[in-house]
Amino acid sequence: MAFDALFQPIEIGNLTIRNRVVSTAHAEVHATDGGMTTERYVKYYEEKAKGGCGLCICGGSSPVSIDSPQPWWSSVNLTTDRIIPHFRNLSEAVHRHGGKIMIQITHMGRRSRWDGFDWPALLSPSGIREPVHRSTCKTIEEEDIWRIVGDFAQAARRAKEGGLDGVELSCVHQHLIDQFWSPRVNKRTDEWGGSFEGRMRFGMEVLKAVRAEVGDDFVVGMRICGDEFHPDGLNHEDMKQIAAYYDATGQVDFFGVVGSGCDTHDTLANVIPNMSYPPEPFLHLAAGIKEVVNAPVIHAQNIKDPNQAERILEGGYVDLVGMTRAHIADPHLIAKIKMGQVDRIKQCVGANYCIDRQYQGLDVLCIQNAATSREYLGLPHQIEASDGPQRRVVVVGGGPGGMEAARVAAERGHTVTLIEAQEQLGGQITLAAKAPQRDQIAGITRWYQLELSRLGIDLRLGTHADEATIHDLRPDIVVLATGGTPFLSHNPEWGADEGLVVSTWDILSGTVAPGNNVLIFDAICEFAGVSAADYLAEKGAQVEIVTDDIKPGAAVGGTTFPTYYRSLYEKDVIMTSDLSMHKVYREGESLVAVLENEYTGAQEERVVDQIVVENGVRPDEALYYSLKSQSRNRGQLDLEALYAIKPQPWLSEEGEGFLLFRLGDCTAPRNTHAAIYDALRICKDF
Repeated sequence: MAFDALFQPIEIGNLTIRNRVVSTAHAEVHATDGGMTTERYVKYYEEKAKGGCGLCICGGSSPVSIDSPQPWWSSVNLTTDRIIPHFRNLSEAVHRHGGKIMIQITHMGRRSRWDGFDWPALLSPSGIREPVHRSTCKTIEEEDIWRIVGDFAQAARRAKEGGLDGVELSCVHQHLIDQFWSPRVNKRTDEWGGSFEGRMRFGMEVLKAVRAEVGDDFVVGMRICGDEFHPDGLNHEDMKQIAAYYDATGQVDFFGVVGSGCDTHDTLANVIPNMSYPPEPFLHLAAGIKEVVNAPVIHAQNIKDPNQAERILEGGYVDLVGMTRAHIADPHLIAKIKMGQVDRIKQCVGANYCIDRQYQGLDVLCIQNAATSREYLGLPHQIEASDGPQRRVVVVGGGPGGMEAARVAAERGHTVTLIEAQEQLGGQITLAAKAPQRDQIAGITRWYQLELSRLGIDLRLGTHADEATIHDLRPDIVVLATGGTPFLSHNPEWGADEGLVVSTWDILSGTVAPGNNVLIFDAICEFAGVSAADYLAEKGAQVEIVTDDIKPGAAVGGTTFPTYYRSLYEKDVIMTSDLSMHKVYREGESLVAVLENEYTGAQEERVVDQIVVENGVRPDEALYYSLKSQSRNRGQLDLEALYAIKPQPWLSEEGEGFLLFRLGDCTAPRNTHAAIYDALRICKDF
């Protein structure tokens, strides 16, 4: 009863959706065999339907024309009838569990790359390039326009013949339709530009052609922006006028509304708000569109929590809520709500690991759920109890890998002890959460704490594990997730042994107080360096962050680095690239950093009172090497079994003593997802 609004069915066109929750269109980077929805794709959406999601809109940015190249992000290829039988597999899998499935169809126009695959000439209404992709393009000709209008219609036909429940026209994120709409991009004075009706004409012709092809009994929606957030673009009142104009045709069955354009790096960060944003920051824009249209309105941006979703629906702001990243984190969240297990939902923390991978052309994965996108490999979201012998499992290390190993082993029915040297769980997640823009990542640890408590795991905090501790517990299996330590000894000239430099860990943990004039040398360019810079600047320090890479935060994803840059610029942090730190020495009460240009070798100095180094971590291997020779498998993994998601062969072999596995940073420093993935694929067969 607490979620009555969430579970109300709704009619979209002639389609009944069983609840008000939508997984909105996003590029999965899962389509294979030339852009077909093969097994991985099908299993990914089937899991969401199985978990209770009402409507899935798949295939974000799926192109309808061959000059809108899809291989860059392995999107669905709607340009050929080859897709139809694959769509039938997809629709049947989703319908089997009571869900509905649609696809977003588009032409990207200028928003792509030309330098690969078929080397297309990209198009835009007036030949204006897009800042993010930096791609040149030609001014679209009338023959191109009518060809693409026909391509939209044929793409919709293929979706219908494949058994999908509808299509969503992408008129958002500066794709071709809204490129025609926007005076920022459309400078034409012919019948395809100039006046309001002229700028609307291309989208209207697409809508008419699609309707003529699929009829009135097939759902056709539009995804639009609520405000481009550009002074020369479309503002909220403009978008309300556009939405009302198309709604008046009676041919649009729903509107999906998001906030912000995304043709610049800064606005791109708004589209998929990370953890630095407040909840549903652009709901007001969707609510404004709802005021002027009759068709149902969907809104998806930073809606992660079922209570939040219920409040939005009860308030009448929109008709359906998109919980897309929420379903990536936990595709069973609707089922858990129904079963009264809200506290068991693995809630999205807004790390944006998923979308930032997609913008690199990598497959969408979740930072905290290694089973998502790997359903086709047999990695389970729900761990089943083992029908084999009950084992005594000892896990050392309470970071993300260790917590996942303990959880999975306990779900398998084993007796589990988790030993952590610190007084709290979390490992490096705890450090990351100290940064001004990263506090919500602590949600990963909170979920594990609840699960470990539910499973009755023997949790020993503030306990240092050594050989004797392990032997006293008489384990059958030992899993080491002891992490690593900051790698400050990489260059002896930095003077780490003399205390001339400190690590980002020292700063974020509060072990070392912030200085007044601080130099950060960041050789890694991921989150730790920019997080430390943000933290120190917030504490009042004058900060310069230096890297030998192309820019500070170079490895931070495309939807995330802009939020750091906003904050760092606002706090007057100096950002310097192309300099390595050659040497550090003390001069009176000050420290001197000798910096060397990567390309010229020229040296320059900085005189500061604190130097912070981010140089990654080195594995903490001491316990592993003390136990290795005593273990039955000598601490080794069968890599072929590991990569094939098969059981480790030693699990089925009899013998004296314990098996020893290590994972996460104590093997090789990688990231949170890697540690959790290692833990799941190793421990799921215990």
